[in-house]
Amino acid sequence: MEYMTAVPHLRSEAAGPARSGRRSLAVALLSGALGAAVALLSTRQSWSEGTATVAGGAFPLTAKGSDVTGVPAALAIVGLAALVAVFAVRSSGRFLVSALLALSGAGTVVAAVLGASDNSALDEKAAAASGDTAATASALSHTAWPYAAAAGGALILLAGLLALRYGRLWPAMSGRYERDGTPRPRKAKPVDPDRPEDIWKALDRGEDPTGPDPAGT
Repeated sequence: MEYMTAVPHLRSEAAGPARSGRRSLAVALLSGALGAAVALLSTRQSWSEGTATVAGGAFPLTAKGSDVTGVPAALAIVGLAALVAVFAVRSSGRFLVSALLALSGAGTVVAAVLGASDNSALDEKAAAASGDTAATASALSHTAWPYAAAAGGALILLAGLLALRYGRLWPAMSGRYERDGTPRPRKAKPVDPDRPEDIWKALDRGEDPTGPDPAGT
């Protein structure tokens, strides 16, 4: 009875990491892709508004996220590329790509938060509108889009952390390998005893040309 109950127990232990790998893979893909999309979308929105004093009165100014800083968008693209590259590499390469994915998310968060209170883009627009290089924007206000970009970066960071923790359980994009990473065995080719070149090729492959036909004929 003890032997019969041990087999299901071993199977359940082996199935645990597999389930964790599938769940972490799904969460990482969703959070990484969604985070990159949110970060990129947020940088195209208005982050701050203000006015510049010109001859005709107050001139309205608007600064998009891309005007304030290009770092979140660039890192979001890097993170998206790293998310795809995770499945193309193995072992230490996968660890390095996962680390790059996590760093891209962290950098997006930091850059977005710092850009939330940055008025330099509005000041440049005010100087251009007024023709005075010393002019600055007034009546400043900021939107929530920088924090949306930071939230996108946090999702990319989550994907990177999941890749660092569970990436070894994820499959790789290769048709030559099975899911467990072992090479697929090559099927032995039939050898025609009347063709010397087939015999030599079989010997080069380490096969016995005098053995039984693998196809059973």
